[in-house]
Amino acid sequence: MTKDMMIKAVSEFFTEKGEVMDLATYKSYGSDVPVKDYILRRYFGSWNRVLSVVNKRYPVAPVVEKTTPAPKPKAEVKVEKEDVK
Repeated sequence: MTKDMMIKAVSEFFTEKGEVMDLATYKSYGSDVPVKDYILRRYFGSWNRVLSVVNKRYPVAPVVEKTTPAPKPKAEVKVEKEDVK
């Protein structure tokens, strides 16, 4: 697996999870990660360098959930009563 293939797999994993992770969070996924953290650090030198290469080659766009705007409350219509005598 080349460096570029590793970075692409990690970037897709980050996109799937919806965030760029720090090392502790990435390690917490255990064997679910596409490339082990120690292999990435061996090839790139540090985790910060891995993240910078991910951001440069395959940037991770934050996942934006579509939300429907809340319905606006209807304005109350005031009815004035006439004085009846």
